[in-house]
Formats: sequence, C-alpha cells, structure tokens
Amino acid sequence: MKLITVAGPPSSGKTSVILKLIECMDMPKRSVGVVKFDCLTSFDNLRYIEADIPVVTGFSGKICPDHYFVTNIEDAVQWGVESGFNMLITESAGLCNRCSPYIKGILSVCVIDNLSGINTPRKIGPMLRFADIIVVTKGDIVSQAEREVFAFNIKQTNSSAKIVFVNGITGQGTFLLSKHLQQTRDINTLKDMKLKFTMPAAICSYCTGETKIGESYQMGMMKKMEFKKI
Repeated sequence: MKLITVAGPPSSGKTSVILKLIECMDMPKRSVGVVKFDCLTSFDNLRYIEADIPVVTGFSGKICPDHYFVTNIEDAVQWGVESGFNMLITESAGLCNRCSPYIKGILSVCVIDNLSGINTPRKIGPMLRFADIIVVTKGDIVSQAEREVFAFNIKQTNSSAKIVFVNGITGQGTFLLSKHLQQTRDINTLKDMKLKFTMPAAICSYCTGETKIGESYQMGMMKKMEFKKI
C-alpha cells in the first residue's frame, strides 16, 4: 500500500485537491482510503462519503494536532492495510503553520493557497520546508505575475520541492500530480520510521489545563519575549 501525507493551512483546498486527484488516477473503486486529521470539527468526510471514498476522521481537540497525528498514524496505516487499499492518503490541517506531519521516506505534499498573500510561503515552517511536492491552489484567480512571485517565494523556502499548480474545481494539474504520486514506495507499517522534523515543543502549564495568567502559574517549557523601554 502506498501512503501519501497531505498537509496545509485551513481552507487551502486540500480536500478538493485530493478528491480531484483520486478521480484523475482512475483507480479501482474503494481502493483508496482517506484519514482526515483535524482539530475541532470538519464536514469534509461528507464529501468523501458522497464520492464513495472510505474515510475515517479524527479530532485532536485540546491536544496538539501534530502529536495527535504521530500517535495515530500507525493505526491509520494498519486500517489501510487491513482494508486492502492500494493507496492511503492522510489529510491534516497545519493550524499554526508550524505543524510538520511528514515522515522520512513517505511522500509529503503541502497544499497552499495562492490567495493567502505572496509572502505566505516565507511564513510557513516545516510544513512547507520539508514537503516533497507543493501544490498551489487558486492560481487561476490571480495574475501571472502574482503566480510567479508566489512560486519564487516557495523556492526560496524549499528549493528542492516540485511545485504543481492545481485547480481544485476543474482538476487541472492533477494529472501531473498523480504522476509524482505513482512513484512512491509501498509500505505495510511505519514502525521504527522517523519524522522529517521534530514536533512543536511542549509541555507548559497551559498545556495541562492551567487558565490563570501570571508568572507564578507559568511552568514547564516557556519562551518569553524581551521588552525594552522606548
């Protein structure tokens, strides 16, 4: 079974890209499964169900989405193997732009919205910097100059990634993307494999439920700003 990890900021068009990608690959019915990782709520599972694509959705709630992903990804793979899928696609939202749900040796795709601002690629951390393929959506809405500047800023952040412009409505660009995905390796477990980058640092007192403000309530891993008098 092939495993593809897809990440990106909220509302960047990940689900639309995945749906068009599966349609483009024209694989046997129900041979592709999707695991959706999100934080609080999601209705994307309804779109997968409507397309007759097996899907499981998990919500991290008060837990860091990255930590939630890494503690559940092996179970997701085993679900895919037991279900007999040819391909399993995981979709996770990089809610803080620091998320990095990528695994060494597993194809990593970052979906980013061309309408988010030309400097956005420089503001996203490991989620973009360690991706193998960067899919740019909504490029049809901006000018050619804006697309080129956006792609240039992506290359400044991640020079080795392949950039693919995809229209999530028409599916234009998904054929090229599917060609990249077909070259991925087959796996049956992720045990002993490593992440491409470390998880966000933890744990502080607020991670464990503290709500009061003040230094006396701040414990664990903290990072303070330096303020100078003007």
